[in-house]
Parts: sequence; C-alpha cells; structure tokens
Amino acid sequence: MARTEPVQSIDVAVVSPGDQRALESALVQRYIGGDRSAAHVLHERYYAAASAFLRKLGTRSEEMEDACQEVFLQFFRYLPSFRGDAQLKTWLFRLCITEARRARRRRRVRDTLEKVLGRERARDLAVPPATTSEATLRRRVESGLDRLSEGHRLVFVLLEMEGLPAHQVAELAGCSEATVWRRLGEVRQRCQEMLGLDLPPHEEPV
Repeated sequence: MARTEPVQSIDVAVVSPGDQRALESALVQRYIGGDRSAAHVLHERYYAAASAFLRKLGTRSEEMEDACQEVFLQFFRYLPSFRGDAQLKTWLFRLCITEARRARRRRRVRDTLEKVLGRERARDLAVPPATTSEATLRRRVESGLDRLSEGHRLVFVLLEMEGLPAHQVAELAGCSEATVWRRLGEVRQRCQEMLGLDLPPHEEPV
C-alpha cells in the first residue's frame, strides 16, 4: 500500500537554487517509493509553470483544465522513467508541447464539425476600447502569436518568454540551434510588421 506520510527532511520553501536538482531527485524517488505526499508537492510545485506554458502555446482558457490534467497524468505515469539528465521542468515542458498540439488538433476537429453541422458559434466582432496601453499591447501580442506556425511560436515562447538557453530550446523544438536563431529572427521581424512593435535587437551568441 502506498505511504501517505508527509515529505520529511525536505523544506521546499527554503531550498536554495543550487539544490533544485537534489530536491527534484528526492521528490521523484519518494514518489517512486509510494509517497503520495511527494506527488502532491510535485503537482503544487509545477502546476503553475505547466499552465502558464500551455497558455503561451495557445491553449485556451476553456481547454486549460483538461490539458493540465492530461499533462500531469502523463507526468506521473512516466516519472519512474525520468533519468534526471535534464531539469524536471524541461521534461515537463515536453509533455506540455505534446498536449498543446493535441488541444489544437481537437479544436480544429471540433470547429470543422460545427461548420459542417451549421452550428458555428457567433463571433462578436466589436472590440471594446482598451483601458490601458498595456492591455492593448497584450491583445496584439496574443493575436500575433496565434498567427505564427507551431515551430516559430514554440521557439519564441521558450527563448524569449521562458528564458531557456538556445541549446535546450533546440532540443525541445527538435531542430538545430542555428534554426532556433533563424526562427527567432523571423518572429521578431513579423512582430514588427504585424504588431507595429519596435523590438530591440536580439544578439545571437558567438
């Protein structure tokens, strides 16, 4: 029977950045050993990051609960096979990428069926005036991201919004670092064209 004792000897609140890998490893091992409280800590620790990343990848609010549930079902199902050669958060991002693709696929199927059956939802074309310039910018950025291809959006989100290094972005996106920088340059150019944003240059390391 799985144990339900609280996670002992691990103070998540005071762990230093340098001990993140040790904490992750300890929590994973406790979960594999049947400690349900370790699963609870892992879920609380990474849920916000997973939902935020899914949202940046285009998962809609009405899809978020199901998408997060599926991500963590996969997360805990395959956690015993986690080798620890990458950060647990990076591994979680891989699951989010897969689920975001599935969500978009389901959305396309649903929208197609609605059109075929003549039940396409009415869209309100009236855009309320923005109360602040920040709100206007946010809508424009979200609209611009929706127009990007999956590969370009993924590179932009991982590199610019999540702050991952280029080699990790390349691994997650399944492409070379050169392709990562090329896509980023193309996205930034499109941002300037589509959104009227004057973005500062992003220097590629040499």
